[in-house]
Amino acid sequence: MANARLALTGGTGFIGQHLLRALTRRGYQVRVLLRRPTILPADCTSAVIGDIARPQNMAQALADVDAIIHSAGLSVAASGRPEDDYRVLNVEATIGLARAAQRAGVRRFVFISSLRAQSGPTDPRPLTEKMEPQPTDAFGRSKLAAEQGLATVGLDWVALRLATVYGPGVTGNMARLIQLARSPWPLPLGALAARRSLLSLDNLADAIDCVLKVDGTLRRPLIVADPGVLTVGEMITAMRRGLGRGPGLVPMPPPILKAMLRAAGREEAYERLAAPLTAVPSALVHLGWHPAVTSAAGLEQLMRGSP
Repeated sequence: MANARLALTGGTGFIGQHLLRALTRRGYQVRVLLRRPTILPADCTSAVIGDIARPQNMAQALADVDAIIHSAGLSVAASGRPEDDYRVLNVEATIGLARAAQRAGVRRFVFISSLRAQSGPTDPRPLTEKMEPQPTDAFGRSKLAAEQGLATVGLDWVALRLATVYGPGVTGNMARLIQLARSPWPLPLGALAARRSLLSLDNLADAIDCVLKVDGTLRRPLIVADPGVLTVGEMITAMRRGLGRGPGLVPMPPPILKAMLRAAGREEAYERLAAPLTAVPSALVHLGWHPAVTSAAGLEQLMRGSP
């Protein structure tokens, strides 16, 4: 699909804004699908107004589109929202948009999914697509249900199950970790040995470029993660290296760290820091994806380029 015409949802979000710029640089013609004309993203040269929650009127928006990149929807950061919200915005809207795409003759539907469709926030096993999905929260269940819904629609699709994404403008847990790295204090994280997979925005854009160019039919989920997995201490080390500083890590015994966080009402934070979640993107690599950025290098560069 060289020089293909793409439709992008979620173009004002953290991931969508980067994809708009990155895919345009790669020569794609990107048409952003917006709910309101007042939220036109930067660098946008083509946009149409349409509500993906009511995609029956999307014929004009999808005219002459070769592929859709669907990144809109409720994120994991919206935890606490009713499960019905996830069903409407992540499942029903995705399936409805895919059906509209089929009617418009779109060739491929790229759905931005998540590792949370595969597992909970932690898992002791390296995740692969061959494992039975076991999501544990409303967000993960909605992403898996959307994937299953896409399988009922008669067009080619691929669901990209993303590891935790980082890059300029990141929010949520990664933003909090960046704040810790910026702090001047030693951090008691040096003894935590669990490793986690991450995904740079640049590697994600390369992955989308790869699946857009695959010949034949996909109709499957694919895990997307950087090469190399890191402990939390290694993440802090990479970020502080980007700031021109040493690691500043203290090897506090994990039981003591856990007790301190429990006393502060942050026991869940300990589980995220001390438990593993790694993923193996070998299926995507087999299709020709060559991620250029390791997580350590990407985190270091992120801090070098940030104010």
